[in-house]
Amino acid sequence: MTSFELVDAVRQTLAGSHGAEGFRGTLVTVIRHFGADMGMIHRLDPADRHLELVATSDGVPEPVLAAARRIPLGKGIAGETALTGKPVSMCNLQTDTSGVARPGAKATGAQGTLCVPIFRGDQVVGTLGIGVRGERTFTEAETAELLAAGRAIADTIARGSV
Repeated sequence: MTSFELVDAVRQTLAGSHGAEGFRGTLVTVIRHFGADMGMIHRLDPADRHLELVATSDGVPEPVLAAARRIPLGKGIAGETALTGKPVSMCNLQTDTSGVARPGAKATGAQGTLCVPIFRGDQVVGTLGIGVRGERTFTEAETAELLAAGRAIADTIARGSV
């Protein structure tokens, strides 16, 4: 599947499903496209400067979900992504020493991770993250593809259609 096909598939999923079901379907599409094992979508609430969990894939442990339901800007991978408006990628978050990966993220068992901001125009409205259980370095092309998928869901997530 090309990046254009990925964006089309994301748009079709959102058009055919509403609310949480549409976002969960989007995650399934994205995870399959990248051969990933898990993923999460967060929406930014600019009023309180927190990310709210919109959708998650199967296989994310409950303690991780509890920590991921509400994330302050700047905290953890998704919070850093939303704060800076830049992708955060790690080949192996289990051995990361940057301080960006929080213990909760490490509890997923993921190693290779990529989290991108969801842009609506030039405004960050959320984050889209994926993880794989083995070490993996995501390429610039893959990062661009995930950014494009994020832009495809931006209007829906900004409307709060969950």
